[in-house]
Amino acid sequence: MESAHYKPAIHVQSLSKSFGEQKVLNRLDLEVARGETLTVLGRSGTGKSVLLKLIIGLQKPDDGEIEINGEAITKLSLDKLNAVRKTMGFLFQQAALYDSLTVEANVAFPLQRHTRMSERERRDRARQLLARVGMDDAVNKMPGDLSGGMKKRVGLARALALDPKIMLLDEPTAGLDPITADEINQLIRDLQQERQISSIVVTHDMRSVKVVADRIAMLNEGRIIIEGTFEDLKQSDHPMIAKFMQESGEVS
Repeated sequence: MESAHYKPAIHVQSLSKSFGEQKVLNRLDLEVARGETLTVLGRSGTGKSVLLKLIIGLQKPDDGEIEINGEAITKLSLDKLNAVRKTMGFLFQQAALYDSLTVEANVAFPLQRHTRMSERERRDRARQLLARVGMDDAVNKMPGDLSGGMKKRVGLARALALDPKIMLLDEPTAGLDPITADEINQLIRDLQQERQISSIVVTHDMRSVKVVADRIAMLNEGRIIIEGTFEDLKQSDHPMIAKFMQESGEVS
């Protein structure tokens, strides 16, 4: 008998989603093993961010199944879905910090909503996480005072607040200069290895892929057209993949 321990962290089967006439995902299948980081590549508008929003339950699929640690979530009540969401951390593309809250209060916000920690415990936990992402000197700053890279670090700390088993990261290096992007990539990789988190990282940044990915999946026309390593992508003769790699400067 198969043990639940061996079930994938994320299992997506025949997932479909349309917006009006536009079919964004078309019977998509995807798995992420426990402790694995899967990077999802694809050109703009291919449904990468939609996939993440479906997995965390911010949107509902038209058809198909999503299992998180063996539990089907597509038909759960909101209360039960929220319980599953607590096991997942989400880093939004623009970090999505609350402008009216300090950096420390942003990171403590999930703890205030979802735990019974005292104010002091929440503060200590937030400061611990901010120190881990190199933002311990910015606890009292407001989001408007932060650079793009700093916002991503704070967003990452907040995503880790509830000690998630799964992380979903939407374009974590978008809009950042190469040096800052490299720092964020290495931070993501270090945190994944420390905590054995299962992750999906949506990106179009090949530098990011090389650092954070255990496995890569490329999305095109609503489906995964290749899964494998970076070398598998480089050697693929699929015209869409070859064009993407060329545009990314990975092949001449």
